[in-house]
Amino acid sequence: MKKIKILISSVVLFTGMYACSDSFLEVPATGTLSKDQLTGTAGLEGSLIAAYAQLSALSQTHSGPSNWLIGSIRGGDANKGTDPGDGTEMIPIQRYEYVSTDQVAGNVYQSYFDGVARANAVLGLLKEAQPSVKEEDKARIGAEARFIRGHFYFQLKRNFNMVPYVDETNTVANGIEKVKNDTDLWPKIEADFKAAYDVLPETSSSVGRANKWAAASYLAKVYLYQKKYTEAKALFDLIIANGKTTGGKKYALLPKYSDLYRVANDNNSESIFAVQATVKSGSGNNANGDLQLNFIQGVDPGTCCGFFQPSFEFVNAHRTDANGLPLLDNSYNSPANAVKNDMGIKSDEPFTLDAGPLDPRLDHSVGRRGIPFLDWGKHTGFSMIRNQPNGGPYSPKKYIFTKAEKDAGLTETGGWGHQTYNAYNVTIIRYADVLLMAAEAEIEVGSLAKALEYTNMVRGRAANPAGFVTVDGAPAANYKIGLYTSFPTKEYARSAVEFERRIELGMEGYRFYDLVRWGKDVEELNRYLKYDQALLPGALGGATYRANRAIFPIPQGQIDLVGSDVLKQNPGY
Repeated sequence: MKKIKILISSVVLFTGMYACSDSFLEVPATGTLSKDQLTGTAGLEGSLIAAYAQLSALSQTHSGPSNWLIGSIRGGDANKGTDPGDGTEMIPIQRYEYVSTDQVAGNVYQSYFDGVARANAVLGLLKEAQPSVKEEDKARIGAEARFIRGHFYFQLKRNFNMVPYVDETNTVANGIEKVKNDTDLWPKIEADFKAAYDVLPETSSSVGRANKWAAASYLAKVYLYQKKYTEAKALFDLIIANGKTTGGKKYALLPKYSDLYRVANDNNSESIFAVQATVKSGSGNNANGDLQLNFIQGVDPGTCCGFFQPSFEFVNAHRTDANGLPLLDNSYNSPANAVKNDMGIKSDEPFTLDAGPLDPRLDHSVGRRGIPFLDWGKHTGFSMIRNQPNGGPYSPKKYIFTKAEKDAGLTETGGWGHQTYNAYNVTIIRYADVLLMAAEAEIEVGSLAKALEYTNMVRGRAANPAGFVTVDGAPAANYKIGLYTSFPTKEYARSAVEFERRIELGMEGYRFYDLVRWGKDVEELNRYLKYDQALLPGALGGATYRANRAIFPIPQGQIDLVGSDVLKQNPGY
């Protein structure tokens, strides 16, 4: 989808004493759009595209759609990585030491409200739509705008909890700055996604747009977050039976896990909603710029900057038992089970790979020594890591472009002159996510057998040997993954599904929010800290996680701007 920026400004025409006789001098200011232009079909569509564009965060690394910092690093999937002095504003995030003046929280708050404002601008313009605009176009544009607003308020809700709710009726003229953060946001978010679900078409020639089933999936996710399992299950049943992409493909898992992370497979049958990306369009904002820091430092691919290094604890979680099942008792961190790594071992020194059984998704999510790093050759370990003592021995692997993709022109250099953008869409919801959310709902109000079926569908795809990372045609490691034979109890089923989400969706920005909604953030994040800080004492030593860190503080600058009688600070800040 082409992304454009639209500038809305007032036009002042100076007519003065010559207005009657010198009308030819009344030339509209260049670079502006009149309200008549904005309220026609083209103007409304352009304003809507501007709202879609904000989904990418316009190259902001803190609030980008992948949630790599505030979802994955904060969730223990990864450490900040790189050098201690690079990206210092991220250190309080990985250590859970954010305060009311935190830079990252402030940037996230602003970016998400920018999205709300753009969606509201579309809805406001629709009220003054020209008579030439078709009713069906007005309905669709409004539904898409409400989908986008629902997305940004969902992000605001789970990151800040209580924020002001403003819609298209709130303006400076009627006191938008006095709207308090005392409104329950869930009904508002539900209403936006319900409106989108009721109105949006199933398909469109513009495959990057939200459709009926994307709205249904997001609405079901919102239900799940509120533990409205009955409503979620009913909607998931419909989605799994009837859902299709905007391009008309029936929802289905791709045959191979590795197929998810190739540009050629953007907008595939598993992509329910994704932020569209392209390169060499004239603006890096049209690429997935929030990922530009997460490449190998100094060498291809990317050459910058060594952020987002998978954690030891996340890697260990891929250990499997003799039946190829995960270690649900959390024994994966024990000395007998921890995955062997090359911490402190130079690249020209001997290193033997771990020979124990591992979930094959590990080597699609994590770059580690001795395993092929896509088609760039084997990961060399120490020489491909910017600062091992600060970030560990691992590299991120999802959303990293291949040599073949670079050779095909699917990347560009941007940022400060050495960052690399690529054309991968960033997925917001994919079908495996839906299947596992549906499994959660089935556990609570449906059938353990159906939850087992959905979970095994996801594991079955991961078990496809055609998708394994290989060396000379043979599996690159001892990959062993099996299906569950039964879910004997609800407690066991919950553990299995929750663990499956960790592995299947690892490094994709889900983990922190899952832990918080399950009420397991304190236990799990302190387990991660205890293990990783022993190996990375400089980066993580002394860090601890407390329950109030489940949400960010309301930025102090916002409170100072409108007053503490309007915005109330979150507890503990």
